[in-house]
Amino acid sequence: MKGKNEQRAGLLYGVGAYGMWGLVPLFWPLLQPSGAVEILAHRMVWSLAVVGVALLVIRRWAWIGELVRDPRKLGLIALAAVTIGVNWGLYIWAVNNSHVVEASLGYFINPLVTIAMGVLLLGERLRPVQWIAVAIGLAAVLVLAIGYGRPPWISLVLAFSFATYGLVKKKVNMGGLESLAAETAVLFLPALGFLLWLAATGASTFTAGPAGLGHGALLAATGIVTAVPLICFGAAAIRVPLSTLGLLQYLAPVFQFALGILYFHEAMPPERWAGFALVWLALSLLTWDALRNARRNRALAAELLATATAAPAPVTPDQGRHGVDAVRQG
Repeated sequence: MKGKNEQRAGLLYGVGAYGMWGLVPLFWPLLQPSGAVEILAHRMVWSLAVVGVALLVIRRWAWIGELVRDPRKLGLIALAAVTIGVNWGLYIWAVNNSHVVEASLGYFINPLVTIAMGVLLLGERLRPVQWIAVAIGLAAVLVLAIGYGRPPWISLVLAFSFATYGLVKKKVNMGGLESLAAETAVLFLPALGFLLWLAATGASTFTAGPAGLGHGALLAATGIVTAVPLICFGAAAIRVPLSTLGLLQYLAPVFQFALGILYFHEAMPPERWAGFALVWLALSLLTWDALRNARRNRALAAELLATATAAPAPVTPDQGRHGVDAVRQG
């Protein structure tokens, strides 16, 4: 019963995390007239503040000393900070410049980019269905490039930056809260310096406009908007299987796509629908193949366990001698 309750809670945490990430396009337009770079700087500064409070509450500080003593890991954290900074900044710009649908495409094709990077950089071998999915994904990008009249560069940069971020995070192997603290700490001083420069030159929008302090409060809330979904994701990751998380990840771009069409009223000509349809076909194949492979692995593990359980216990030398002695006594 406890295991089922834990899985149910994990599922709710996962839906909450990806649901919040999917609905975040509603938040960024509230921060205008602030530009994307200013919003990003505030996000870095206030995220570190929120995560610092969370770490203070749970008293989890030992990892800092270990990180400082490991130059390789520090370098990877710096790379992760740069890639996620590019990802966040471009995403904010895309949402506030009417490119929500194209931004959602980036997170739809992210699994395909991750697989391609695994082959090219890690020497991983793909199953036939995965090769087909990647080929369909490339065809989708070509169709979308024709439809847009240019490559869907927003989608591609978002997908490649997030895939790179995921690859680096895998090598760093840190918890979500700790890694976010380290990454935002790397960019904290440049971000704070930029905000102070804006204030000194009179270009800051922190308390500008008719909203005044209310606008400043919204900018400060970027820390909460960043940290809360990540905390929910961390709670989900330890409670549900990775296969379940893999399916839940599609919630965010689905919500973003729906918002782009239904709320922001972005155009979707036929060729763009065709490109998205190809992407969804590729993702359907990937999901089916992953579920089939996971089911096959579970069946194989159960078969091996049953074989090991049914096998007779080996006879030790002592047991053999006792058996012989018993026969002699008989």
